[in-house]
Amino acid sequence: MVESVRIAGVGMIPFKKPGTSAPYRDMGAEAARLALADAGIDYAEVQQAYVGYVYGDSTCGQAALYEVGMTGIPVVNVNNNCSTGSSALFLARQAVASGMADCVLALGFEQMVPGALADVYRDRPSPLEKFIDVAAEVDPTADAPMAIRLFGGAGKEYQEKYGASNEAFAMIAVKARRHAEHNERAIFRTPTSVEEVLASKHMYGPLTRLQCCPPTCGAGAALVVSEAFARKHGLNDAIRMRAQAMTTDYTSSFDEKSMMKAVGFDMARAAADAVYEAAGVDPMDVGVVEMHDCFTANELISYEALRLTPEGTAEKFIMDGDNTYGGRVVTNPSGGLISKGHPLGATGLAQCAELVWQLRGQAGPRQVEGVKLALQHNLGLGGACVISLYERA
Repeated sequence: MVESVRIAGVGMIPFKKPGTSAPYRDMGAEAARLALADAGIDYAEVQQAYVGYVYGDSTCGQAALYEVGMTGIPVVNVNNNCSTGSSALFLARQAVASGMADCVLALGFEQMVPGALADVYRDRPSPLEKFIDVAAEVDPTADAPMAIRLFGGAGKEYQEKYGASNEAFAMIAVKARRHAEHNERAIFRTPTSVEEVLASKHMYGPLTRLQCCPPTCGAGAALVVSEAFARKHGLNDAIRMRAQAMTTDYTSSFDEKSMMKAVGFDMARAAADAVYEAAGVDPMDVGVVEMHDCFTANELISYEALRLTPEGTAEKFIMDGDNTYGGRVVTNPSGGLISKGHPLGATGLAQCAELVWQLRGQAGPRQVEGVKLALQHNLGLGGACVISLYERA
């Protein structure tokens, strides 16, 4: 195994509402070119590529990369729901860490349509049947789109268990907008208030419309290289991937009839613990986190899943401002999925890009001062969770 894997370059295009973006092929090619330019590396140096997207026909990855170059390299297409981008990154890191390649591109993009997520293939069983069954058993009268029902149900369970207020959930959305105000690549950059968030249309559980991420189009990319490759090419700004772990569901996701566990609490906890152990760091050492806030409920329960605050204390963590600038750890300086947008295949690589910029000191008004360790949390129902830890090399 290669001892050290680096991120040599990252790229991300501004996220846009469905119907206003370029085609997926063009978005993907642009993000790939941005990552290559950021590293100062020619596409001819890339030995493999892993390309993530959820909505599209087979070999969309090749279609996008053929716009960048046609060098005959292996191109592997990846689909893991909302954790697709990080799954592509996970595979790219494995290829480099194993010594099979020195320079690998991880690319993710999504061209989405308006509205809530829904099954595309209605003539076969849904891969989310087990999750829907848990939701139906917990609350058979619920009337909401599938993802909102699951994550809203997790927020409702947390409230019943620990007594968190609706205001605590709303404050996460307010924070997301406040952070996104300084992110030119985010969709929603206008500040909002707790009152406005709570007054928006009620969806399910503690969730209102302004606490739900929008369907979005976009692309992101990362160039993953070995330490030897970085040294040879003088890539002094390369960011070290200190540790990474990927988990899928445990029996507790279904057997315990817990909505929090159905949406990945145990997956996230296990992956985070594996990363902390592999890196030999304490969660309190982390200075900035890009986390999977598809809904405010998921960010709130993930504070505890990632051990950023003890179980049952997320509301106090929020009220004390420990999740933002001036607090214990800055969460989603990019604005997160709620404000930046959530193009499924691109999200994990957009998170990676933000953390690379933070560790380089290139985040402008969003910059977290003195950050040394950065954590990424990307989760997809069905399910998969990828946790990555980065540090300045």
